[in-house]
Amino acid sequence: MKKQINILTATVLVLFSCGQQSVPEKNKENDLHQYTNHLINETSPYLQQHAHNPVDWYPWGEEALQKAVDENKPILVSIGYAACHWCHVMEHESFEDEATARLMNELFVCIKVDREERPDSDQVYMAFVQMTTGSGGWPLNVFLTPQQEPYFGGTYFPPEDRYGRPSWKRVLQSADNFYHNKKRELDENLKMIRNAYSNMETSCSQNRIPDESILQSAVENLAKAYDPVYGGLGRAPKFPAIQPLELFLRRYKKSGEKKYLEMVTRSLRQMARGGIFDQIGGGFARYSVDDQWLVPHFEKMLYDNAQLVPLYLDTWLLTRDDFFLNVVHQTLEFVLRELTSPEGGFYSSLDADSEGKEGKFYVWSKQEILDLLGETNGEIFGEYFGVTEKGNFEGENILHINTEIESISGKFHKTAAEIGEIIQQGKAILFEKRNRRVRPGLDDKVLTAWNGLMLTAFARAYQVTGKAEYADAIRSNIAFLKKNMYKAGRLLRSYNHGQAKYDAFLDDYAYLTRALLDAYEALFEPGYLQMAMNIHRYAQQHFRDAGSNNYFYTSDEQDALIRRMKDQHDNSTPSGTGVMLLNHLRLYSLTENSEWLETAEAVLKRNADALIKNAYSFASYLNALDFYLQRPQEIVLVVPNNADWSDFRRAIFEQYLPNKVVMMIHDKDEAPVMTASLLQGKQALDDKPTAFVCHNFACSPPVTDIPSFSNLLK
Repeated sequence: MKKQINILTATVLVLFSCGQQSVPEKNKENDLHQYTNHLINETSPYLQQHAHNPVDWYPWGEEALQKAVDENKPILVSIGYAACHWCHVMEHESFEDEATARLMNELFVCIKVDREERPDSDQVYMAFVQMTTGSGGWPLNVFLTPQQEPYFGGTYFPPEDRYGRPSWKRVLQSADNFYHNKKRELDENLKMIRNAYSNMETSCSQNRIPDESILQSAVENLAKAYDPVYGGLGRAPKFPAIQPLELFLRRYKKSGEKKYLEMVTRSLRQMARGGIFDQIGGGFARYSVDDQWLVPHFEKMLYDNAQLVPLYLDTWLLTRDDFFLNVVHQTLEFVLRELTSPEGGFYSSLDADSEGKEGKFYVWSKQEILDLLGETNGEIFGEYFGVTEKGNFEGENILHINTEIESISGKFHKTAAEIGEIIQQGKAILFEKRNRRVRPGLDDKVLTAWNGLMLTAFARAYQVTGKAEYADAIRSNIAFLKKNMYKAGRLLRSYNHGQAKYDAFLDDYAYLTRALLDAYEALFEPGYLQMAMNIHRYAQQHFRDAGSNNYFYTSDEQDALIRRMKDQHDNSTPSGTGVMLLNHLRLYSLTENSEWLETAEAVLKRNADALIKNAYSFASYLNALDFYLQRPQEIVLVVPNNADWSDFRRAIFEQYLPNKVVMMIHDKDEAPVMTASLLQGKQALDDKPTAFVCHNFACSPPVTDIPSFSNLLK
């Protein structure tokens, strides 16, 4: 297949990747824009960015798809997202160019897709590009037959031949010619592509569940990719690798081997000291373009920050090094300040660009810092954050922690406390100055799946810290989701400008179920648990492929694309199937519903080979496998009404216990949501909060004092 399609494909590099009229008529209602296309009424900020291109963009839908059939025109699907730098570059170079737009409109039905709203479309066509070119990214540009079958695709294409890539105009002409004039080759390619889709599923059924030796082998394979100098896994571009690092912490908990903890602490410390972490405003960028975590791809995604919070929390629990806890607080402060809507939803992302330039909002010249802080304080601040005249990014400076406070103190004849105060004051001054700059664009749509990830972050943070504003964020977010994203027992995917749209996908159901379980263990509201069970049952009924014991990404009630894809692999976010697996196990402890346990075991058997062969892409499954093999501690708290049980909360959540399920019952509960038999007969002693710790089908005697309870947990 590759050989036949190579006349059209171009090498896809991550470096360049992160839509009856010819040109639409002038918009007479708005003199500010010469062109307005079919995206004008869309709620996605990404689609709105393209609504005034001279390209006659359509949103994905029946109108555009039928037009292609009626006119026998191939379809150009251009997929991206609002924070994508190279999406902006290609828009400016090609989609805003009138001559290019005329060619696109003449030859194709042009469809723009926000990959975050329609990840199903992105999944299908990204798989094609990866099969035919070996890699992928965004913008994703794919040419389809009117029947929606892909026959050519790539990522970024320049306006003229450069970077070893053909120009976009040349690609357009070649794709058009191939569709209309090379039918025999086209048909042969389409047959091969269909076969390739059919062979994509990587797992192979086993008769037994993976055991401890499989888990250990997978962890050892992952450890081989560890960078001992700068931390993290693999080489540049370097992503946080959250699921594998979580697995290392679990291995350390089980084995006591310090190397696993050291790999995590070094990775997280280097990241938080680097430019990938916003040293002034908090929060992480999507990835680093170098090995050192210095130069980020400046876009800030909700999902990265959401997943990093629990990882930093767990590392603090194991080390008690406040460096890690401070990163948690700074990250959540950033989210509350910049990515939280007044309604309680969490926004999707901040753009990499401002004023048309990547990173401009975040970088500083040395002279600017000296002018703001004064000569001496500016030099101290610059020494700490690695500021130079030359700069480290296009002549300016990305702030990163370059040295230790103690090492500066002698040079400037000040105490460490004085140096620390100068740095904190400097950060506040730069933060205030930066707030007066032109801000990066905000993608203010709310996605259920990503809100689930951030809800977990706030739930875990509240469990550990008891901070009231985190509890407020939990309540507000769940109320928002219930009101806007949960209709007639089903979830919706995306919300913006008062409108929720698109049926939700597997990750929406899986992540929100997990988040509601975490929120229950934070605030012990039975309604959260009931909602988790309801949406989990829906996912089990409508997404599961009973024949393969895996899960489709789309439900059996959603509009069908050319291929109903499985959701198997971890990417920047964990596999929906991997999260469903852990949800099954947690819900089994709460309910003893045998269906959940049997399904979890079937998924583990189905994916047994993949766990060791491709541990990086199946790390979420491995984390669930650890939960299964270790058997969770089932902690039951019986709390008389209005009794203070805060000491018990601290005893549970201020230590690292990754494999636990916490249940609370009150003496006067009449209709408990939980149905596990271990709850039967549990009562408070002497009208005091009373705890039971159960493991492997046996429960401890009741305890009412914290020292005894802590000993049971250990």
